[in-house]
Amino acid sequence: LGSTLFKHFQNLEPPSATASTGSGAAATETPSSASGASPSGEDFSEPCLMGIDEAGRGPVLGPMVYACAYCTLKNLKRLKDIGFADSKTLTAKSRDRLLSVITSSNWIGHIEDVISPETLSGKMLRKVKYNLNQISHDSAIGLVRAALAKGVNVAELYVDTVGPAKKYEEKLSRIFPNITIQVRAKADSLFAIVSAASICAKVTRDRAIHNWHFREKGIEATPATLGSGYPGDPTTKRFLRTHLDPVFGFPTLVRFSWQTTRTLIDAQGVAVDWDDAVPDPSVGTMMSFITTGTPAPSTAAGAAACVAPTPEKRPPFWAGRHLAVGTAL
Repeated sequence: LGSTLFKHFQNLEPPSATASTGSGAAATETPSSASGASPSGEDFSEPCLMGIDEAGRGPVLGPMVYACAYCTLKNLKRLKDIGFADSKTLTAKSRDRLLSVITSSNWIGHIEDVISPETLSGKMLRKVKYNLNQISHDSAIGLVRAALAKGVNVAELYVDTVGPAKKYEEKLSRIFPNITIQVRAKADSLFAIVSAASICAKVTRDRAIHNWHFREKGIEATPATLGSGYPGDPTTKRFLRTHLDPVFGFPTLVRFSWQTTRTLIDAQGVAVDWDDAVPDPSVGTMMSFITTGTPAPSTAAGAAACVAPTPEKRPPFWAGRHLAVGTAL
């Protein structure tokens, strides 16, 4: 997955390494040495603040991207002076400009965790459910661990909430007891460092979709034909309807686990009947091979009191084939 998705970010100013965050997806990051110092000398082993935000949680198309941004506490005013804001309130041109500021600065670090549609669908469609909130939490936790592994001294952490903020904050505090943590709704509009992370996530996702290489043949898609990617967008709905294979489903850009796609597959896909063997009531279960033994008596009186158990009637399947229970191997 890392090598596949990394090709989609060739025009992203450029991450020079990949990192595993624990979510099972590709991650990109700015370079730094093991000591936490950036190549230009910023010492991230000093106390740092970190912000985490995501892009693409709701759309039915494309990856979900989690990102963190971090800098030393002494650079907080410098960070605010740049004018970061929630990426959703900015134009694409403004986001690109601000990302250029981040990637060209030696005092801001960032890591992106790119979770592909295939990964999202595979996890959410497991027999034992692994929902989007759990995926989001694990990605955020993985980003913190990745930064700590790089030697970044994370002293303060600010996170845009997923689910109840208090429970999420308590969960993170148990995992990272030495970090002061604040989880807030709309954190990207409250904390500049979260706004910076929001921009990293949003631009990374936009560029991933723009540069998407379809493994399926014959698909040509542009932002104009994809729409916003949200399930309610008429353009996105049109793309889904016209690119649904009745047997194989959708291209890998599409999240199969979203209700929108499942409804379309049910309506336009080929129905499959799974022929499960119907149990024969005359056939015994595995437990029918097991007989309950009588505990060995501890005394002669106990032995006299033991009554031989009534033999259990064998099911016709086993009796007709002259099969017996083996007690000695």
